Amino acid sequence: MLNLTHKNVHNYFKIDGYHLNGDDLRSVAYSYIKEDDTNQQAIGEFLLDWFDDKEYIEMRTSGTTGLPKLVRLQKQAMIQSALATGDFFNLKPGNKALLCLPVKFIAGKMMLVRSFILGLELDVTEPSTTPLSLNDKLYDFVAMVPLQVLNSIEGLKNVKKLIVGGAKMDTALEEKVLPLKTEIYETYGMTETITHIAAKKVGEKAFSILPNIKIAQDSRGCLAITVPSISNEPIITNDLIELVKENQFLFLGRIDNVINSGGVKLIPEQIEAKLIKKINSRFFVTGIPDSILGEKLILVIEGEKQDFPTGFFDVLDKYEKPKEIVFVPKFKENENGKLLRKPSLL
Repeated sequence: MLNLTHKNVHNYFKIDGYHLNGDDLRSVAYSYIKEDDTNQQAIGEFLLDWFDDKEYIEMRTSGTTGLPKLVRLQKQAMIQSALATGDFFNLKPGNKALLCLPVKFIAGKMMLVRSFILGLELDVTEPSTTPLSLNDKLYDFVAMVPLQVLNSIEGLKNVKKLIVGGAKMDTALEEKVLPLKTEIYETYGMTETITHIAAKKVGEKAFSILPNIKIAQDSRGCLAITVPSISNEPIITNDLIELVKENQFLFLGRIDNVINSGGVKLIPEQIEAKLIKKINSRFFVTGIPDSILGEKLILVIEGEKQDFPTGFFDVLDKYEKPKEIVFVPKFKENENGKLLRKPSLL
């Protein structure tokens, strides 16, 4: 496995049951592109990009570290990411994997790259919120977003290892999957880091970083990530963290979301974690301008208006209790399915 290039395809690799090498995949790419299905078109375009002579692919970021922008990801760095994933999750040639994420995004692209490089037998299915509903095959390795996990609880008995990314797993979902025999990991990462750089098993609090990654805290208390295969300069995030060890950290919340109410700094994600079991609808807390406090904390709930009994918010500290409750018919999301807090209020 030394001196791998993007032209290498492991001899154990299969896609939808067929052994294909690089030349085969380039030929297949054109048939994918001709399909009406946008995900198959994305697969075809990625295959052509991956096996061309350029040393990089271009991707648009989701805005995790700032405004969305076009970035060039080195194919060699993507290979190193695939190897780190294989090492961390103990993936072996011939392991069966399922691709149920859109290939237009980095997570879907990397499932293909991992399969080429590690020799996985990959099945491709149309991305949906219920990827296992019509599938009773056994898989060693699958990647999903939280909504797919929520809709696949029964089907996960056929999955040995599952990684979950794209959005944070809330405590309610964690409690639903905790009794399952499936090894389930929440991952942390972004386009700029070529998907995950850390993972934590469901039930654990701290994320552990993958091989060859270094982490630190910047002056704001946010995570700084150094991935030598990508850049010698650290990737600075807006994620507030607590360093547990040199290779472990706790995610606290987004600095962009922090509410300064009367001089008290409140982290919405910490407040939401206390309310998750009490509110059945989707919700979030945020701050809005206030002439006295500067910002006042409000609770925003998706759906019809509802009443809350006296003492409902006693699980919260004094300054964490909402000054106002707002009901919104439907939250807004970006194309990755991530909740857009401020736009949902407009």
